[in-house]
Amino acid sequence: MRHFLFALFLTFFSLPAFALSSDWAKDDAVAVRLISGNDGVGTAATVPLGLEITLQNGWHTYWRSPGEAGLPPQLDWTRSQSDDGNVQDATLLYPAPRRYTAYGLETVGYRDHVIFPIDVVLRSPGHPLNADVAIDLLVCSSVCVPKHFDLKLNVPTGDANPGAESDALKQARATLPVDPDSAGLLLQSIHNDGHKVGFDITSRDNLTAPDIFVEDDQNIGFGAPVVAMDPQNHRATLTVQPVDTLPQGVTLAGMKITATIIDGDRATEIKTVISPVAAAMPAVALPQASLAVALIFALLGGFILNLMPCVLPVLSLKIISVASHGGGSTGRVRKSFVMTALGILFSFLVLAGVIVTLKNMGMAFGWGVQFQQPVFLMFLIVLLTFFAANLWDLFDIPLPRFLADASDRLYHPKLAGDFVTGAFATLLATPCSAPFLGTAVGFALASGTPEIMGVFAALGLGMALPYLLIALFPRIATLLPKPGAWMIKLRHILGYALAATAVWLIWVLSAQITVDKAILFGLFMAAIVILLALKKYGWRKKLIRLGIVEFCIAALIIGIAGSMAPKPPAETDKKWISYNQNALDADIAEGKTVFLDVTADWCLTCKANMRFTLSNPDIMQRLFHTDIIAMQGDWTNPDPAITDLLHRYGRYGIPFNIVYGPNAPQGILLPELLTNKDVINALDKAMPIQEDAQP
Repeated sequence: MRHFLFALFLTFFSLPAFALSSDWAKDDAVAVRLISGNDGVGTAATVPLGLEITLQNGWHTYWRSPGEAGLPPQLDWTRSQSDDGNVQDATLLYPAPRRYTAYGLETVGYRDHVIFPIDVVLRSPGHPLNADVAIDLLVCSSVCVPKHFDLKLNVPTGDANPGAESDALKQARATLPVDPDSAGLLLQSIHNDGHKVGFDITSRDNLTAPDIFVEDDQNIGFGAPVVAMDPQNHRATLTVQPVDTLPQGVTLAGMKITATIIDGDRATEIKTVISPVAAAMPAVALPQASLAVALIFALLGGFILNLMPCVLPVLSLKIISVASHGGGSTGRVRKSFVMTALGILFSFLVLAGVIVTLKNMGMAFGWGVQFQQPVFLMFLIVLLTFFAANLWDLFDIPLPRFLADASDRLYHPKLAGDFVTGAFATLLATPCSAPFLGTAVGFALASGTPEIMGVFAALGLGMALPYLLIALFPRIATLLPKPGAWMIKLRHILGYALAATAVWLIWVLSAQITVDKAILFGLFMAAIVILLALKKYGWRKKLIRLGIVEFCIAALIIGIAGSMAPKPPAETDKKWISYNQNALDADIAEGKTVFLDVTADWCLTCKANMRFTLSNPDIMQRLFHTDIIAMQGDWTNPDPAITDLLHRYGRYGIPFNIVYGPNAPQGILLPELLTNKDVINALDKAMPIQEDAQP
């Protein structure tokens, strides 16, 4: 008897949980029932229920916004909103829908089987739930038939343990739209031309069949999107337009919408505002027909690049290049500086060829984007390290005789070395966007191959002008003292400047890979320098004096330089809002004033703007202690939204600063090098004039 009772006990407790659900209500087209995820109401104020619908083949029902025809489910809880029913409120949640086309009409809804999760708020938590719901559905196949069902479900008191329908409800809730980060679907920007609206989206994973459903506050229906995918399938533009003519007085600009973006099993829901009509090319953009003006701007911009912060690290090589010709012949000077100019010009033409190739492949590009690639940064760090080691006399790379200069090897550089110096200067110049340069590059990249090659040749010629001037007037270099012991000291000092640049690039690299990996790479390069010193000097005392000591001094200088690197003050760091085109469009639509700064860790001109202009107390007072919104975009790593923003304004590089406001919804572009006056004037122009209050 004892064994029988024990077996009975095990059998009883091994039984599966009873399904807590209403009876099925059905006909030839559809069957519906209510289900509960829990066996009891527990102590929580909300009970999870579900409306389960099974449709016969060929029939479908509708989403909350059914499209051009249809009606969403209607649930009436009136009979349950009593002390006995214990229902305070109930919210029907909609899984991600699908789009259907019938008789030329676009409808949105569900086929086969769907569970709508329901959050039921109890009047008295802990008391039984007695749901009595009247349900009206519209189901359609070749005809549409309204259906009415009355369903009852009782959830008793007791612990809210998962019931037999718990997994089904969990799966149903997993099909609800989630936040963009969880879904891996981000809405980057909205474009409105007054007739249709484009939504730029990016995806963490490959996009398969993206779709978007747009609901608005004006009861305007939007049709199926036209989808334009990028070659990598991680971003797309979904363009929709109203299915009917907009009513009188209704415009798309400023319309509040809910955008549900779906791709496969992923879905997200975003509430936003449609931006104002997209602006035409700003007035500062170069007219498309003016190639001659573009070439002049390119020549000026290339020349000004020599004065930009990005090119300052190459100053070491420039100084060595000039000083090394002291006491030399004018012929050698001409050859040397012509070769450096040719190195610059050749590099710009190679860069133009790369851009033409990328453009023909349909890929995004911009001025200085190679600094967003870790491999390129590591290549530059290696170059800078070996240049610095060379200036410290730790090694010398012999060049083929046919490339070598016939001049004295000790004091006069080889022609190939001069050529490489010019190419290296070009590499470090490309993250900067000098005055005139942005306009010229914008013109070129919006044009064809001949324009791109011509503008970039003019840029190279402009940057090479200082070298060509010295080639024309070589006595500028030959009048200097003949290199000697002072030249060796100068080389060592300038080597530290190149090493400091390498450390800066390691800092930039840390934003693109992990900090640990960037430090490890930096230590690897430092180890190479130490090994070169060991090979050069051995273990003698001279190693301590010329190797370790100088390396430690260099590290100290680099550390000081790093600590002085331009960056926003702490107060500013707390105030900048991260750039988001969606938020920017909403702010503009609401008539707010926005100052937008696009920067990058590798853009020294951007850092100079921050240090010397945007950190000015008067400007900080305007940006961070008034109603102005200070927004900042980070282009250190590739960001399609920022790339698109720059392209819309005819810019392909940074710094990029623009001010929006009630008086300037299309934006006021600022020059690459900011001044206090530029920023203040733009803010004043964008904001509405404040009239004095009347007494």
